[in-house]
Amino acid sequence: MTEKGYINMLLSEYTTNRDNNFNLLRFMAAFVVLVTHSFSLVSGNILDEPLRTTLGMSLGDIAVDLFFVTSGFLITSSYLNRGNLIAFVWARVLRIYPGLIVAMIFCVFVVGIWATNLSISEYLLDSQTYKYFFKNIFLFFGVEHHLPGVFEALPYAKAVNGSLWTLPYEVRMYAILAFILTVITVLRKKRTWITFQNVLLFVGIFSLVVLFVDHFYPLRETSNFLPKFIRLFSAFFVGAMFYVWRDHIRLTYKWFFIFVGLLLISTVDKDIYFIAYYLTLAYLIFFLAYVPNGFIRKFNAFGDYSYGMYIYAFPVQQSLIYMYPNISVLSMITVSFIITLILSIFSWYLVEKKFLKMKNNYLFIEKIFKKLKIG
Repeated sequence: MTEKGYINMLLSEYTTNRDNNFNLLRFMAAFVVLVTHSFSLVSGNILDEPLRTTLGMSLGDIAVDLFFVTSGFLITSSYLNRGNLIAFVWARVLRIYPGLIVAMIFCVFVVGIWATNLSISEYLLDSQTYKYFFKNIFLFFGVEHHLPGVFEALPYAKAVNGSLWTLPYEVRMYAILAFILTVITVLRKKRTWITFQNVLLFVGIFSLVVLFVDHFYPLRETSNFLPKFIRLFSAFFVGAMFYVWRDHIRLTYKWFFIFVGLLLISTVDKDIYFIAYYLTLAYLIFFLAYVPNGFIRKFNAFGDYSYGMYIYAFPVQQSLIYMYPNISVLSMITVSFIITLILSIFSWYLVEKKFLKMKNNYLFIEKIFKKLKIG
């Protein structure tokens, strides 16, 4: 297992059990998003986020990339281990939607009613209120950021829950992955060279190439959809690629420190850093997820609060600014973290965990599909 004192195990050897640091990494990423948003929400300027001007990406961008790399890895594992499309979709629905729906009820019928400058009847009769609610709990057609009369005078005006923008991309990645893996499953019966490893290796490398090309020769468009899609698609499918090639990837301290050193050196130039960052990110994430052990593994006993942290932090922070317009960044970070953590704990134990226990109850859906097919 060791070589010159360094741990020298294949990634696949670590994935044989669920004892890892993913919960901790995702929690830290959600906290980093809260921190980086504190700067821009207090000032109203996204350029105030740490690292935004020096490296061309904020701490929040790095945190979101971590979410998508780990998601690509773990979701690919989930699909291939289940081998059942309906079970896969059901598990994804239970992970995303119950917590999200409760969070949207909180945003619309608690925060919205409290913070709107309209009367309660005007607010509740406004179609925008329900557009916000239903669009945000469906996700496939993007998200809505504005509730009528809510947070209109804040530095970062009108945005009720800006963090939600990543969720439609996440759901789309699930759908694309399910489509690709289903097609591979069908085609590999006739073409032996069509395998999960070969196809996802191509998709992962191709997505990185497209990401780098777009960075240096960006397409001109009226929205930021395509650059965001390219970036998150690449992060997600590099994660997926790492999973199917886990039998060929060794996690060693030597390569971890080489990649860290490369990243530090590359900070002298934004473009060089961009390339080094995306070439090393996945390896660094999976090293941190699996190799460090001992005391930090006790974090898993607390539950998975990262999703709740992510979907509640933004409206909590905007509410604090609404109440205390002159709040400092440090106070924002401290107070919003405490409140958001409490909400995320409630979300995990009262909503998310309860619904996740139902992830194996997908047989009734299969029966419905069979009846529809017969009919």
